[in-house]
Amino acid sequence: MLSIYTPSDAALKRSEPVDLASLPPDAVWIDMVKPTPEEDHAVERLVGIAVPTREEMQEIEISSRLYIENGARYMTASLMCAADTESARITPVTFILGGKRLVTVRYDEPRPFVLVENRLARGATPCSTGEAVLLELLDAVIDRCADILERAGADVDAVSHAIFEPEGSARTGHAKRYSEILITIGRKGDLTSKVRESLVSIGRLVTFVTAEADGVKWSKEMRAQLKTMQRDVSSLTDHASYLSNKITFVLDAMLGVVNLEQNNIIKLFSVMAVVLMPPTLIASIYGMNFKIMPELEWQIGYPMALVMMLLAGALPYMFFKWKKWL
Repeated sequence: MLSIYTPSDAALKRSEPVDLASLPPDAVWIDMVKPTPEEDHAVERLVGIAVPTREEMQEIEISSRLYIENGARYMTASLMCAADTESARITPVTFILGGKRLVTVRYDEPRPFVLVENRLARGATPCSTGEAVLLELLDAVIDRCADILERAGADVDAVSHAIFEPEGSARTGHAKRYSEILITIGRKGDLTSKVRESLVSIGRLVTFVTAEADGVKWSKEMRAQLKTMQRDVSSLTDHASYLSNKITFVLDAMLGVVNLEQNNIIKLFSVMAVVLMPPTLIASIYGMNFKIMPELEWQIGYPMALVMMLLAGALPYMFFKWKKWL
């Protein structure tokens, strides 16, 4: 799908071209979502650039993600998708600055693109350029990463509270509850690692754009905005690292709680085995089939054996309670 954004009054108007052979020459932003070969050729004819393939966008080398070719700046970053669901993922998005136009190539639906599209539709300067749209997109991406980290931090705090300060029956511990906590910790750890990976790629992209801005005539406001983005990305990366360490601590704490619960269960079984050993010994002795056993002729032999078994079981139990082993 191909979306063309052209200046209209005080906004950028979005349109989907019907004829690929006649794309509007005043297009400021061309957004390519899962482009077809025909759409690739049409954009290449209009802007004079080579649109990278999906395989080229997935390259991890910096030289394959950030480079200049025929005067156009190619920048590929890994952005978060579906972060609000249980299937959060990272998708590569390529930003191409050719002349005063911005071309974006993507194969997924990162939320910042929808936000920027709505924002530019409400109001933009008539002389909007591709560089301005790029900064809007990068700013929205960074804000999105900050929101994801903030929500993940709140979820981790809730999990930590559930571990260290359980309420009601949760204090005794249940296997299902522990499984849910461990699954939540795993998901938050995976989400945080993905956000950190995305921030690293965004930081490289912002640094590349900042270096290129020194060689072109960008406004002072744009340069200041790039500096602010660099600081934001750096601080968010540090926060993501802190959150990863906190998730590791919570995971270790959860495993420690599980071990304590298992030890308590094993201790209970061990104590019960010790308590039942003396009564079992008494019952085993009088269950022997020897002919000469004087106690077998007692009229009170049976109640006496029961009393002895009760005392043999009660005395170890009272001793354990006195030692506070139970």
